[in-house]
Amino acid sequence: MRIRLQERRLQLLISAGCVIPAILFVTQGYVSARLNGRPTLWQDVVFSGLDWLALGALVSIPYRMGQRFPFRPRQWKKSVGAHVAGALLLSLAWATLGMVLGLMLHRFPGERPFAVSYVNWILITIPFGALIYFTMLGCVYAYQYFVEAREREADASRLARQLAEARLGALRMQLNPHFLFNSLNTVLVLVRERDTPAASQMLELLSDVLRQVLETNRPHEVPLRDELRFVERYLAIEQVRLSDRLQVEWSIDDRARSALVPDLVMQPLVENAIRHGVARRAEAGRLAISARVVAGALEISVGDDGAWIEPSEREGVGLSNTRERLRTLYGDAASVTISAPPEGGTEVLLKLPYRAVPNE
Repeated sequence: MRIRLQERRLQLLISAGCVIPAILFVTQGYVSARLNGRPTLWQDVVFSGLDWLALGALVSIPYRMGQRFPFRPRQWKKSVGAHVAGALLLSLAWATLGMVLGLMLHRFPGERPFAVSYVNWILITIPFGALIYFTMLGCVYAYQYFVEAREREADASRLARQLAEARLGALRMQLNPHFLFNSLNTVLVLVRERDTPAASQMLELLSDVLRQVLETNRPHEVPLRDELRFVERYLAIEQVRLSDRLQVEWSIDDRARSALVPDLVMQPLVENAIRHGVARRAEAGRLAISARVVAGALEISVGDDGAWIEPSEREGVGLSNTRERLRTLYGDAASVTISAPPEGGTEVLLKLPYRAVPNE
């Protein structure tokens, strides 16, 4: 319905364009007669205007022909022949309407027979009528190509968005079994150690976490405050396993809490820090988690005070998955950096565009 309305508007616009030469020809005829000292015949003035308005009524001919016979590689010969016939049809129709107007205004046939005047008027009209036909046809094709280009752009944008959604969904589903396996492995260790209270507490915490992890209709971006609550529950699970060996320090700016971040983006970083920096130590290990907004970018840092490990050894499923998700969502505007702070240990820094939750 919307496309048909736009097509109707295009036809009306081309038809309305004939009003301009109608006014110009009427003005030209009147001014020319006045300048040459000749009397202004109202029949000539009216005929000049109505003749162009009659052409505007014939716009549907090139428009319909343009839709039915587009110039395509496989049918261009057929289209050329059809449009030559269309140009002749437009010229014949325009000449016929001109003759009818001339008869009504007593301008034709004059001294010559009607048939001679009619044929002569057709021959005069054909060159200019053909020019007008192909000009209108060019307008029709230009509009059609514009509409098709816009539709292709919309389709490409929609397909790109669907592809990104599919990739993000696949990446998130890749995280779920990875997280589930590690968590169940922790429960298994506690059961083997016959630490029943800790295993029971672990299962309770795990059920809350898995309820969120296994949801299939979660958005790809969530407020950072929601992500932090999930990380807190995950750390509660790890503290059951590690007891007092795990110390967590938080430094979260208030402005950063309302920022949108990829769902489950922090859990792989925290898991990596615990696995490589805390769990390998006999003594207590420290985990530092911070988030702040700097120069229009959100910076999320997860660091540990364990021994430095080469980034290639840390780049497992979690970090590679995180890199791919950030690239899919933000392109080059986001990054993942692994570095060794001056105080020792390892720090993973996420940088992504800062976008606050709407209406906050």
